[in-house]
Amino acid sequence: MIAERIRSGGLVIGLLLVLGGAPAVAGTVIDEWNSIPSPEAPKLAAPAVTARTTAFLVLDIEQRTCNAERRPRCLDTVPSIAAFLTKARAAGMMVAHSTTNAGTPDTILPRAKPLTGEPVVKASVDKFLGTDLERVLRERGIETVIVCGTAAQGAVMHTATGAAQRKFKIVLPVDCLSAEDLFTEKAVVWSLIKGPATGSVTTLTTLDAIAVK
Repeated sequence: MIAERIRSGGLVIGLLLVLGGAPAVAGTVIDEWNSIPSPEAPKLAAPAVTARTTAFLVLDIEQRTCNAERRPRCLDTVPSIAAFLTKARAAGMMVAHSTTNAGTPDTILPRAKPLTGEPVVKASVDKFLGTDLERVLRERGIETVIVCGTAAQGAVMHTATGAAQRKFKIVLPVDCLSAEDLFTEKAVVWSLIKGPATGSVTTLTTLDAIAVK
């Protein structure tokens, strides 16, 4: 009798599963896209950095990547980048630049141009990959990198991740990263402050909030 009831119960459970009695499987991120709530905006900090152990990385501020047609938001960041370049250089902070694989130092916008002696690396999105950027940072005793540039979803995100993987601390000023639209910038900032490599070493700020000592 007991065995019969077990068999009967198993049959009922099987029928329920077939007829849709099982719990519904959650939809994919695409299925749920329009119903996903946006998190609250993260708070910005006002960090103090030491000039001799900090590098200002200015990534891909070039004519072909930072222009009114392709990425007008990048042009809006150039005055802030230029002002911080003056501040960083006056404090003796290391400044390093990058170009895309198709760029050269000559294609960097005039207000972000490297000075003599400032390193320039050429790479795709991760400016550590296939370049001597890590070596020159180590030789200067750099511990923290301030990451600015375009595109946010390219050079900024991947170079910041590369820096975190190499045990550098990251200062991420939100007023000097740019993409084609605000949603992309938002997604990049959220990914970096929540990322397993980057989250614990990234400080979110603005350029004018950074104190240099």
